[in-house]
Amino acid sequence: MPGIVIVGVQWGDEGKGKATDLLGERTDWVVKFNGGNNAGHTVVIGDEKYALHLLPSGILSPGVNAVIGNGVVVDLEVLFDELEALNARGLDTSRLRVSANAHIITQYHRTLDKVTERFLGKRMIGTTGRGIGPAYADKINRVGLRMQDLFDENILRQKVEGALDQKNHLLVKVFNRRAITVDEVVDDLLSYAERLRPMVCDTGLLLGDALDAGEVVVFEGGQATMLDVDHGTYPFVTSSSATAGGAATGSGVGPNRLDRIVGIVKAYTTRVGSGPFPTELFDEQGEWLRSRGFEFGTTTGRPRRVGWYDAPVTRYATRINGITDLVLTKLDILTGLERIPVCVAYDVDGTRFEEVPVNQSDFHHATPILEYFRGWTEDISSARTFEELPAAAQDYVLALEAMSNTRISVIGVGPGRDAVIVRHDLLD
Repeated sequence: MPGIVIVGVQWGDEGKGKATDLLGERTDWVVKFNGGNNAGHTVVIGDEKYALHLLPSGILSPGVNAVIGNGVVVDLEVLFDELEALNARGLDTSRLRVSANAHIITQYHRTLDKVTERFLGKRMIGTTGRGIGPAYADKINRVGLRMQDLFDENILRQKVEGALDQKNHLLVKVFNRRAITVDEVVDDLLSYAERLRPMVCDTGLLLGDALDAGEVVVFEGGQATMLDVDHGTYPFVTSSSATAGGAATGSGVGPNRLDRIVGIVKAYTTRVGSGPFPTELFDEQGEWLRSRGFEFGTTTGRPRRVGWYDAPVTRYATRINGITDLVLTKLDILTGLERIPVCVAYDVDGTRFEEVPVNQSDFHHATPILEYFRGWTEDISSARTFEELPAAAQDYVLALEAMSNTRISVIGVGPGRDAVIVRHDLLD
């Protein structure tokens, strides 16, 4: 079973990096297939903590080949900052490969992202301001820059000129900002070309050959299902395909090569940025969850919005992605609660919804219908088998599993890479 996709079930920050790292020692390739440096993975190895924003977290595992796929948008400054930081800590990053078709985030993308958000005011999306949306917009509008363009200066200059013809009018006449020159963009991008050259290749071909050879390839999604541009809480979403289908389009392998879809879900729920969030807490319990779970963005440092576990969202994600296994993270954060609420359905103006409403307005006005489960006070961070969990914690996991329409195969009980309970092997 060589092709495994890892996707977030909620609004991101579920702990996908840890799941990838869990598979790392038995994985030959790890592929990032969507997003950019607008989301982060935090991986704890022993006493060391690694915060990755653009690189696939599998790069931390010795011997694993890391790939940035064609579905990713790449900020070259961030890419090399991350590589240099890992190299300085003694990690080998020489196995990284970058798709020749991956698009590049430029200076003008970052500028447009920030000024557009300010212009939207109360209607802002809540982006990270890192240029991801504008880079994807250029990709769809067919005026984007790809990695391969860096190796032909004439082509690069022509493409930058074409992009700035329009964007400078917008910056100057609408946003009252200075025009960006072609030379400053081209010179900046060309400064990375020679360092990039050994990394850039036809990664789709590499991955196809690896799968043909029976090697294990893990496709690591950025963001999560509810932020997917098609299937998320539009328009409060990211600009890429964060669901399992994006693994095929964002990496250049056929969907029949994807054998297992692993969904990562927190034992409660968080999101960053604007948009509907039915189980969101605004009280002392919300502050307690945020503080105890250290719910602050890996990339931005922004405090995350927090709420209880949302079973309809998990069922929705299971269906949309075809999830075969769930990894339930941060169960230990709930330790100490007398009762643990779970959203089992929604109330929308007196009508009960068992599933996520298709109408965004209904979802925006949904209030959670809660069911309560016994809490526990025992420290579960040292548990390594399901039977070692307190009875109330076992009951909570089994209840979530029954509501989710798929099995919970792994349970996270602490931040360390070994703080997991494996109920079902993800490679079986």
